[in-house]
Amino acid sequence: MKKKSFIYSDLSKKQLENLKEFYVQKKVESMSHKELKKYVLEIISHQIKDTIDKEEEMEAWREMSDFFGEQFEIIILEIQTKYSDDKNVFETEIDPQKKRLELLERNNLDQEKKDMWVD
Repeated sequence: MKKKSFIYSDLSKKQLENLKEFYVQKKVESMSHKELKKYVLEIISHQIKDTIDKEEEMEAWREMSDFFGEQFEIIILEIQTKYSDDKNVFETEIDPQKKRLELLERNNLDQEKKDMWVD
């Protein structure tokens, strides 16, 4: 007789939360110091470098500001000085309405393209 395979929906919400907590604890305990450092580096890099929108960018900014504290402004000034001749300076604030209009225009152009075989 085959053993029943469990799936997440077999557990209540509380049971699933407890299973996840148990897994996290055991996973961390099983990792070496080197593995932990590598994993944390990947997570922090993803959090800070792979921001998608303004809200995530602001969250990353706050995290960096909290970490560097009083040195944050000095670090920013040093980076601005070091990369002042960088030609790839991007807009710090993209107008959301302008962005939406561009997307709408692009969508309209795509819809206007017709298949040459359709009458």
